[in-house]
Amino acid sequence: MLKENKENVMKDVFIDKVVINIGVGESGAEIEKASKIIKLISNKKAVKTICKVKLPTWGIRPGLPIGCKTTLRGQDAHDFLILTLKAKRNKLKRKSFTKDGNFSYGIHEYLDVPGIKYDPDLGIKGFDVCVNLKRKGYRVKLRKHNTSKVGQKQKVSKEDAINFAQEKLKVVVEWLQMKKNQKK
Repeated sequence: MLKENKENVMKDVFIDKVVINIGVGESGAEIEKASKIIKLISNKKAVKTICKVKLPTWGIRPGLPIGCKTTLRGQDAHDFLILTLKAKRNKLKRKSFTKDGNFSYGIHEYLDVPGIKYDPDLGIKGFDVCVNLKRKGYRVKLRKHNTSKVGQKQKVSKEDAINFAQEKLKVVVEWLQMKKNQKK
């Protein structure tokens, strides 16, 4: 028997995935250090990201590894978010949220994450955290057979993402106040 005041579970927003990224810009020992940092903070193996363009002034060319990343899902993703948001003092700026309902933020030094100790061999590096949110029913866009469009009401908006971060992750979203140029 259904309850009359039950909310629509298809409107619930949840974490699809969390991507941790460290861009180094060069191959060699720095990539290995970045991989070790990702392993240290997430307990997951890192995958190298490969350059796709040629920029001679930066010394990079296609096929050269220039960073590393890993993806977390499920409870691991939620726990990692709670841990790294403590490093940000549970504050995010409103401009960190996209119109599609995703958000991202950067940690300047991996040492800011609670419980992580400094390793002199790794040095001091920061990383980026990108969070992808979605609702149930989004799979119809991604499935192999009988692919369909996702309705506008089913997509996660910027306001939905902000509400999710405030309620579920206990994040304070700061509103940027624009300074007006006063010419006198």
